[in-house]
Amino acid sequence: MDSKINLALVGAGYWGKNLARVFHELGVLKWICDPSEETLQRKSEKYPEIKTTVSFTDIISSPEINTVAIAAPAEKHYSLVKEALLAKKHVFVEKPLAIKIEDGEELVQLAKQQGKVLFVGHILHYHTAIQTIKNIIQKGELGKLQYIYSNRLNLGKIRREENILWSFAPHDISVILSLVEEEPIEVTASGSNILHPEIADTTVTNLKFPSGVQAHIFVSWLHPFKEQKLVIVGEKGMVVFDDTAPVDQKLVLYPHHISWKDGVPSPEKKEGSPIDLTEQWKEPLKEEGRAFINSIHGKPTFTDGEEGLRVLKVLQRAQASMDNKTDSTRNKPYFIHDTSLIDEDCQVGEGSKIWHFSHILKNCILGEKVNIGQNVVVGPNVNIGNNVKIQNNVSVYEGVTLEDNVFCGPSCVFTNVFNPRSAIPRKNEILTTLVRENATIGANATIVCGITIGKYAFIGAGAVVTKDVPDHALIYGNPASQHGWMCECGCKLDSKHHCPTCKKQVNLS
Repeated sequence: MDSKINLALVGAGYWGKNLARVFHELGVLKWICDPSEETLQRKSEKYPEIKTTVSFTDIISSPEINTVAIAAPAEKHYSLVKEALLAKKHVFVEKPLAIKIEDGEELVQLAKQQGKVLFVGHILHYHTAIQTIKNIIQKGELGKLQYIYSNRLNLGKIRREENILWSFAPHDISVILSLVEEEPIEVTASGSNILHPEIADTTVTNLKFPSGVQAHIFVSWLHPFKEQKLVIVGEKGMVVFDDTAPVDQKLVLYPHHISWKDGVPSPEKKEGSPIDLTEQWKEPLKEEGRAFINSIHGKPTFTDGEEGLRVLKVLQRAQASMDNKTDSTRNKPYFIHDTSLIDEDCQVGEGSKIWHFSHILKNCILGEKVNIGQNVVVGPNVNIGNNVKIQNNVSVYEGVTLEDNVFCGPSCVFTNVFNPRSAIPRKNEILTTLVRENATIGANATIVCGITIGKYAFIGAGAVVTKDVPDHALIYGNPASQHGWMCECGCKLDSKHHCPTCKKQVNLS
């Protein structure tokens, strides 16, 4: 690990000026980079010994600098962090880690490859009140956690490069995940676009966890006064954190609990007890900066890249939920049930329907009049033709292509790796599977990857298909084998390739 830390701050504006102060007080600030000459002039007057530049390249190429703190707009986080890591610098980045999950995953992996620290600015973890709450929970004073809610409200600062969810909610999501110590099984969100039709100014996000804990987060930058409250409800008591209150009143413990009498819940209220934090109080931002420095020297931290990635995944799920429920989405020429999610960069054709609890992953293309049933997963990077029907409980993984008019019966299975191992990544070994137009795959059939299923082919229920299927072939069994030929209408042909139902003579040459 680096013994001496020489840090460059990238972005010295709205929030960056606070980081400049803290890292200067901690004795590690050497450079400040900002595109505004006016901002740099003010910083030079305040910190005359600190170098300044408008060029990020100056920071990256400087052999003096081994650490970078980034307080730029969120959409620039990925590119700036990546450049800094590739230049073998330790990185502090303000929330969120990135905008896209795949970008966040790349940054986490890159930091590991480079042997450098990637630290995310989720400041609440370093707040004395939050640390005290964690101790209260660990001691069992609240009993089993039941419900958490957080309000983060203010008038401004209103942004146009990101909505309120991405601007305010990462702090609350980060803390709630650490308190519950689980990943949410359900994330839903709704937002109000008041000042701009495409940017949410207020959002409410709801989280449900495997243990039964539920949480909601209300954030807004259109509120008449500042409010930052966190309420944690347990079976034995409740604790309230009000960050706008004085230090000796920020945290109040309420020994309220609910008793059940003859099957009826009855609240038992008691006086709240303030927890005076004065003696142990430390400035959260300085503690966060100190934690970053300590992490470079090998000490574990609450908010590394992995933690930032967990928060990013919840943010994306909340954004996807919000996108699916807006009026603009409802007015699009396709239907998406409120419980389903569509990731970024997907195309959905006119007249398509996506039903309950389904998930269309990134970069998928769905044609017109596609009908996707319940609990279906598609993608990523999957192409589906027009008028395809995918019944309940089907997963269409990367590498699979479905042409027009394909029918996938309930719970049929596509694989995309021939010899999977949980411990061995094989994403670069995906084998492609092509299902040609008008083919039918029966319920519970398994399609082993790397094959082509021909036009109008018919795969029987429960079949395990391991090799290419000719056009019009009737296939069933385990392992599947051919048992005749099928007409375009879906009926079996006779020995002369004549259809007894629609009377058509099929040419199989």
